[in-house]
Amino acid sequence: MKTAIYGYGNLGRGIESAVQQNDDIELVGVFTRRDPATVKTVTGVPVYMAENILAFKDQIDVLVICGGSATDLPEMTPVLARNFNVVDSFDTHAKIPEHFAAVDAAAKESGHLALISAGWDPGMFSLNRLYASSILPEGADYTFWGRGVSQGHSDAIRRIEGVLDARQYTVPVQSALDAVRAGKNPELTTREKHLRECYVVAEEGADLARIENEIKTMPNYFADYDTTVTFITAEEMKANHAELPHGGSVIRTGKTGINKEHTHVIEYSLKLDSNPEFTGSALAAFARAVCKKHARGESGCITVFDIAPADLSPLSDEELRSHML
Repeated sequence: MKTAIYGYGNLGRGIESAVQQNDDIELVGVFTRRDPATVKTVTGVPVYMAENILAFKDQIDVLVICGGSATDLPEMTPVLARNFNVVDSFDTHAKIPEHFAAVDAAAKESGHLALISAGWDPGMFSLNRLYASSILPEGADYTFWGRGVSQGHSDAIRRIEGVLDARQYTVPVQSALDAVRAGKNPELTTREKHLRECYVVAEEGADLARIENEIKTMPNYFADYDTTVTFITAEEMKANHAELPHGGSVIRTGKTGINKEHTHVIEYSLKLDSNPEFTGSALAAFARAVCKKHARGESGCITVFDIAPADLSPLSDEELRSHML
């Protein structure tokens, strides 16, 4: 399978790394909106200008799009799906139906196949929510994220006047997590499920009180959470917060029995040293599935719910039955 990366940031490098561990995937190149001469890939794969990608139309089986969900992917994915089979990691949950419709129209018109919202959430967590709720229809779902770096929230802090750098950690509230794991089915508010820890490097002479207040009152990001703000030096940021760990848990608690007398807890959890490298590994597997499904004549837009588990694997059906079943 020949693939290419469109956009080369943390996620693009994660996919580049993942390809090295999959013998059935070849990386054709990286496409960037920056000057290719200024971009050095980890493995030495060629870098091309994004505007020249159509010249490679017949050399790419699946294109993995590595853009931001706020503004990049809503524009990029429908446009690129007119000429390529594509995978993206669109993660604005509330806008997935809208994004799906736009991509589906473009992909069906051209006969290509597009998979949106792949990764670990949405993605692997989505699958586990579906499996668990199907098995335990009488129950409740809980999703906890972290402890890990939220790149979107970190970026939101960096946009505040007077901030040079920032890192924001999403942290589950342990008492809430314990109550869910115990099968107590608590009703939890947003504030009761997660904390937000912010580490900020401010400009010299900046108004620290103003910065802290802007962070804690920022709507859609911090206003609904208990948030701590700690000001540190650039050296401390580099020494203690350079990595991008993440993870979390999807938990469903449910009842079975005629009188619902038995409680069950299903949990799927991740602990990730590198969010972009794990996400890149997931996208590589989902790209394989897209390639297989398109070879069978499928087109339009799909999600992880539409993929058979066997299509994610490089193993044959016979090997899967012998070693995995």
